[in-house]
Amino acid sequence: MANLGFVGLGVMGGQMVNRLLSKGHTVTGYNRTRSKAQWLIDKGMKWADSPRAVAAAADVTFAMVTNSAAITSVTEGPDGLLAGLSKGKIFVDISTVSPSVSRALAAKVREKGADMVDSPVSGSVITLQEGKLSVMVGGRRETFERVQSLLLDIGPKVTYVGENGLALAMKIAVNLSLAVQMMAFSEGVLLAEKSGIARETAVDVLTHSAVASPMIQYRGPFVLQQPEEAWFDVNMMQKDMLLAMELGRQLDVPLPTTAVSNEFLTAARGMGMAKLDFAVVFDVLARMSGISK
Repeated sequence: MANLGFVGLGVMGGQMVNRLLSKGHTVTGYNRTRSKAQWLIDKGMKWADSPRAVAAAADVTFAMVTNSAAITSVTEGPDGLLAGLSKGKIFVDISTVSPSVSRALAAKVREKGADMVDSPVSGSVITLQEGKLSVMVGGRRETFERVQSLLLDIGPKVTYVGENGLALAMKIAVNLSLAVQMMAFSEGVLLAEKSGIARETAVDVLTHSAVASPMIQYRGPFVLQQPEEAWFDVNMMQKDMLLAMELGRQLDVPLPTTAVSNEFLTAARGMGMAKLDFAVVFDVLARMSGISK
């Protein structure tokens, strides 16, 4: 049983804390909106009033926030996570942010005598709840070995990728394929539908075919009905696509399907769909095909 901290208790972060509590760990948590964390407090999570207080209370502190600006917000300043770190503590950042931002943050963590790994995850709320999440880790190997068992309590597949920032590069490489796959799936559904095949039938066939990745299997049905709460909305998906294209530019790797898919995310935002699950790119393509949902 470990003494843990967690900053960022949104949909994914909250479910991770729930798993850590179920494994018997002590967890001190902070979220910008306390009401969203009440269900975890009711399950035994301790509440802290700032990221600094979380890091001061814990031996290992996790963070799961939306983007590079958000991780800077919760780590910097007098109430930031950095201010609560001290010698021997570990910071595990699960957020998907810029690798360069993460490396710079790791250097600041080490100035405090602590250490940091970037540890983004691949999967959805469903895969997390089912215990099928995949975890990637970048940082010093000895630090990875200290937190490996904790990460295994979050997901069954934990892979050490290399030095700081490389787990994020791997996560970005994974995530660019999500929107690309969703675009190809949408094209297939619409081609079948305009040929005279019922949309429900096309979705059923495609989600049980050779093209049905795990992501297509659980997100494909969203073209029939969006979930009540987006698992991964358009804004979040586009954030990762932009990270991918920036990394591609830096490394001279052309990403043509990423670029095209990103334009459909922009179109979705222009149509007022930014807060819907990114599977809504289907609706954009449907409108272009002359089909109204």
